[in-house]
Amino acid sequence: MPSAIVVGAGAFGASLADRLVTNGWEVTLVDRYEPGDPRSESGGETRLLRFAHGRDALYTRLAWRARELWRELGRGVLVDSGMAWFARREGGWEAESELVLRAEGIGAERLAPSEAGRLFPSLSTHDLEFVLLEPEAGVLRAGDGVRALVARALEGGLTLDRGEAVPDASAALVAGRRLEADHVVWACGAWLTKLFPEAVELRVSRQELVLFDAPPEWTSPGTPAWLDFDASFYGHGLIEPYGMKVASDREGEPTDPDRRPREASAATLADARAYLAQRFPALAEAPVRSAPVCHYSLTPDASFVFARHPERERVWLLGGGSGHGFKHGPAIAEQVADVLAGRAGPDPRFALGERRPSGALRTAGS
Repeated sequence: MPSAIVVGAGAFGASLADRLVTNGWEVTLVDRYEPGDPRSESGGETRLLRFAHGRDALYTRLAWRARELWRELGRGVLVDSGMAWFARREGGWEAESELVLRAEGIGAERLAPSEAGRLFPSLSTHDLEFVLLEPEAGVLRAGDGVRALVARALEGGLTLDRGEAVPDASAALVAGRRLEADHVVWACGAWLTKLFPEAVELRVSRQELVLFDAPPEWTSPGTPAWLDFDASFYGHGLIEPYGMKVASDREGEPTDPDRRPREASAATLADARAYLAQRFPALAEAPVRSAPVCHYSLTPDASFVFARHPERERVWLLGGGSGHGFKHGPAIAEQVADVLAGRAGPDPRFALGERRPSGALRTAGS
């Protein structure tokens, strides 16, 4: 029986551990936190699942496949809310995405601003050229999703090892114990660049969001999730127990993932409220439920990392979620599992080395 150690129980690591167990592997999953812990990169409340990625058909296909795999988990992990893109101009990122979605056979509906008002209880469209609706997109309950992946893998024979792992040649040291397997995959988010600074360059940024209270008519599903690419804001309707999410996707200040603050700044609260009032006027005075802080581990081009360590045959590096990786986790895991089994080679797009900066895959604005 082939064996693997996966370090990191986030979206990538938990998805990979689950996939390998399903494929008949002996797998140990290592993390110092419980799966779904809000201190991790994949914990906390929610993530958007959308298929639009501008001109990039690969990531569109990955997200579409991941939707099918997330749905297999049941347990309310995926909220089928749909997704509305607020397009401020013709010929921009949303229009490019629409062409790819239609070419891939994925549902997309272009709405005039006057038509888009039906999607939300209150919506200002004065600055919009059109709204692109992805009816089959949605919202993932992040912590619940990671926990569901690990729970299923445990039922299949996964070993879950709580502890802090450090690399030791082609093994992982956990509390003085040396863990070895046919393959060791380090899928530890922002900590990847701390453990392998010679191989992986990631910019770790502090990202702040605000969760507002809202009346029941704003509940998702019913109210779609939404993204405003050029303004770099995104969010979703009321999802209990969290609230209605409003967040900026612009890259925040550099942060240490072990020392990031727990609450968003007053400036973030003010910006989120201003956007909420401008786009959804009925919620101008909505009370705040919470304002948590998370982090991104960003590659220059926002494309993921999956490659063999340059000096260690049995060691693999997996990460670089770049703020949009959660939605792709199970689909990436399928590809990684094929590589580990020798059925495929690593995708060159995910290779180590220098990359050209690009914002084409994320909603960080123009």
